[in-house]
Amino acid sequence: MSASLHLAVDLGAESGRVALGRLEGGRLEVEILHRFKNTPALLGGYLHWDLPRLWLEILEGLKKAPPGVRSLGVDGWGVDYALLGPDGDLLGLPRHYRDPHHLAAFQQVLQDLPREEIFAHTGIQFLPINTLYQLVALREGNPALLEAAQTFLMLPDLLHYWLCGQAAVEWTNASTTQLADPRTRSWSEPLLQRLGLPRRLFPQPVPPGTALGPLRGEVAREVGQEILVVAPCTHDTASAVAAVPAQGNSWAYISSGTWSLVGLELPQPLLDPEVLAMNLTNEGGLDGTTRLLKNVMGLWLLQECRQAWGEQYSYAELTAMAETAEPFRSLVNPDDPRFLLPHEVAGPMPARIQAYCQETGQPLPQGEAQITRTVYDSLALQYRRVVEGLERLTGRSLPQLHVVGGGSQNRLLCQLTADVSGREVWAGPAEATLIGNLLVGARAVGALPGSVREVVRASFTPEAYRPRPLAGLEAAYQRFLRLP
Repeated sequence: MSASLHLAVDLGAESGRVALGRLEGGRLEVEILHRFKNTPALLGGYLHWDLPRLWLEILEGLKKAPPGVRSLGVDGWGVDYALLGPDGDLLGLPRHYRDPHHLAAFQQVLQDLPREEIFAHTGIQFLPINTLYQLVALREGNPALLEAAQTFLMLPDLLHYWLCGQAAVEWTNASTTQLADPRTRSWSEPLLQRLGLPRRLFPQPVPPGTALGPLRGEVAREVGQEILVVAPCTHDTASAVAAVPAQGNSWAYISSGTWSLVGLELPQPLLDPEVLAMNLTNEGGLDGTTRLLKNVMGLWLLQECRQAWGEQYSYAELTAMAETAEPFRSLVNPDDPRFLLPHEVAGPMPARIQAYCQETGQPLPQGEAQITRTVYDSLALQYRRVVEGLERLTGRSLPQLHVVGGGSQNRLLCQLTADVSGREVWAGPAEATLIGNLLVGARAVGALPGSVREVVRASFTPEAYRPRPLAGLEAAYQRFLRLP
């Protein structure tokens, strides 16, 4: 029997990929057909996603696929959205979640509505980037645009619409908006009403694995074949978690990339006051599961540092430098708000890291090696804090951490994570997001011989990292816990 062919588009904050999956004999092989940069555009003082260029890059990748592809799905980051007019045209260029102009709306909403009320409706972590605050900022700053809109879509949904003509919102990404109820897997109508956001904009979310329809005629002609578009877990983290090669429930995951999503999988949302106090989030997963997690700033800090250093060193070279630096010399809270905004708005990241260390009475990290080591040490310590909190909250023992995504290839960070947390780390697959996307598409067309995770385990072998003793670790962890 010949292999079953499937396509996945994965959009990340720095880059995008179009990948081909070959599924045969219960095993999946993944081939990257096309890579492209994802560079936001600063237009008129606002930071936007360059969607026209991303669309052209996606088409270029689809043209490279062999004939006979059975499914195609798009995943990407959460929270950012698009609005369509009555004729289906895109109204304006979607804003980047790191654009600072919705920060005032975050403060205003929290003055007007108690956190407890918002959390009771949505179960979502409070972040100023959330769709809720973006839409409130639009309501205040450009109400005519909101009034003219007919349909709200998340960005992967918009690309699906351009591909096949079906305007549908997929649940896992809708769940990131802080506008949806995780118990009903639909929009929170009481919250929308309280915020003055029109309910008519929001289509009923569909579950991952929903067949949306064949490519539009003009798209099929351009790429050279007919393909069925299937909504995967369109939130990239949900696709990655679907591809974690774990068994049982004694494990947590770290989806490691620009963001680090640290959490576990539950059969239902958890909306206790303790979850709110820890600022955790309940996001949708595959097959009705809930991803109880915390968004940690992640390798964004190093990405911005590398940009400030002129990109003269690769990530591998920076990591090798960090291995020579003194551990735990200087630490930061990765989730300090000063680290959220891009350099175009907030200045060079290395200077922000140094300022934090100066304000907290620590030695200033100097140069690429020390600053990179500060980032890695701080991330590993934050991972430990989050996982220990998840254990206390759920009563689960979590002796294993599964690290997936691009960060799983960072051997220093994986070993630090094992050492600092005192847990086994299983790293890989690095392409978990693409794998989850491809396998959900394959399952939708009847091509998957077993469960998604069974195929992942049969196809990819993670690398094991065992915890080692580290001198000064506990003192460093206590110092980290005292940081603001």
